Amino acid sequence: MDTIKLYLHSMRMLIRSQLEYPASFILQTIAQLVMEGGEMLAVILLVDRFERMNRWEAGDLFFFFGIMSVTFYLTECFGRGITGNFPYLIRTGQLDTFLARPRGILTQVLCSAVDPRRITCIAVGIAALVMGCHLSHVTWTVLKAALFAEAVVCGFFLLLGLFTVEGIFCIYSVKSVELVNALTYGGRSACQYPVDAFPRPLRVLFTVLAPFALTLQQPASVILDKPLFDGPVWTAFLSPLSGIVVFALVWLWFQRTMRYYRSTGS
Repeated sequence: MDTIKLYLHSMRMLIRSQLEYPASFILQTIAQLVMEGGEMLAVILLVDRFERMNRWEAGDLFFFFGIMSVTFYLTECFGRGITGNFPYLIRTGQLDTFLARPRGILTQVLCSAVDPRRITCIAVGIAALVMGCHLSHVTWTVLKAALFAEAVVCGFFLLLGLFTVEGIFCIYSVKSVELVNALTYGGRSACQYPVDAFPRPLRVLFTVLAPFALTLQQPASVILDKPLFDGPVWTAFLSPLSGIVVFALVWLWFQRTMRYYRSTGS
């Protein structure tokens, strides 16, 4: 409980510090809006040209895009310490100061940065979800709402785990390893669309190694009443837990790797 309070207090201080320069914050936020709006425009153009992708109609595509965007940018906003700050901490030697403190390393790293500029990207994702629900005539129930919330939370931990993999490689290489971006940013770009539209190797990649299909797309497809995988509906509540499993495994890997950490001497 104290850890959660510490995290929330750190987030408040970091957000207030960024709002000290409102003009810069507004301009950068607008830039984020243009960037994510351009990606949504690509989906609009795709829908306008082809109307459907396999069995997925326009509303379904907007819904998949929306749930991925909301989850990814929530992670980028509140997990910025890991998603963007960790390589810098290692390269500059600032991670050394974390080792002398009583809190866990990942907790301190999470508390070290926040990116409220992503709020506009989240807003674009919400707009896509609203459009998807309207076009696909989604009938919301308590179970569907709970499934959606579970998918977003578990997707947050999945992405946090995948970004932590990059941090693990940084412990050995000092600088970030771009190969890991194939699972994070590449996974975001690819899994904005239903995974069954891709060749078999990509389906395996995003179902087993980086399980976006299980964590986000299976719940989304059940909400749309078009299950991505065969099986009882209740299994849709189990599949998002793969994101928690990935994070737990990566956390254990991170703890073991920290034994080999050597300061950069900066």
